[in-house]
Amino acid sequence: MATAAGNCFELVETTLKKAVAALDGDRVPFMLGGSLAVWARGGPESCNDLDLMLRRDDADDALAALERAGMRTERPPEGWLYKAWDGELLVDLIFGPQGVPIDDAAFARAERVSVFGVELDAMALEDVLVSKLLALHDHYLDYEGPLQMARAVRERVDWGRVRADTAESPYARAFFTLLEGLEVVAPAGAEGHGERQARIRVVE
Repeated sequence: MATAAGNCFELVETTLKKAVAALDGDRVPFMLGGSLAVWARGGPESCNDLDLMLRRDDADDALAALERAGMRTERPPEGWLYKAWDGELLVDLIFGPQGVPIDDAAFARAERVSVFGVELDAMALEDVLVSKLLALHDHYLDYEGPLQMARAVRERVDWGRVRADTAESPYARAFFTLLEGLEVVAPAGAEGHGERQARIRVVE
């Protein structure tokens, strides 16, 4: 691993442990989301920021807990997330991702994983992919991240569910056409249920 990447992951590890300690200390339920939730099950490395998913009713408590832990907090106008800065690293507290309500059902679908030696719940892979595909629009159309994720964890994903939950999005339909052309997934109606075993990733 390159030095820059190593330093990046050291920052993510430090911030994740700080955030988990703060939220667990205040008994705020949350899940790991975004790229790191996929990486924990064998996905590509990514350390641009840290996504934590939580119920809307818990968002204010979560933000206050991170502020007490020394992070600089922000309530942006978008209305579906809060932000906390741990030095240069951004922590997104997301309570309204596209197409995936963060509710009891979402927490029930979560998977227990180990990240940097920390045991925590990670958002279901299907939910991560659905939220990323439904976030695509005319002014943000970047398939690189979702494609890398799909290649890495394709055997673990229920693609039939992801396809059904994103069927109304033309950008998601185009993404599935790409996946089929690359033979990452089977054509519509032929997907099987992915392997559901957790994979532990270790960073040295």
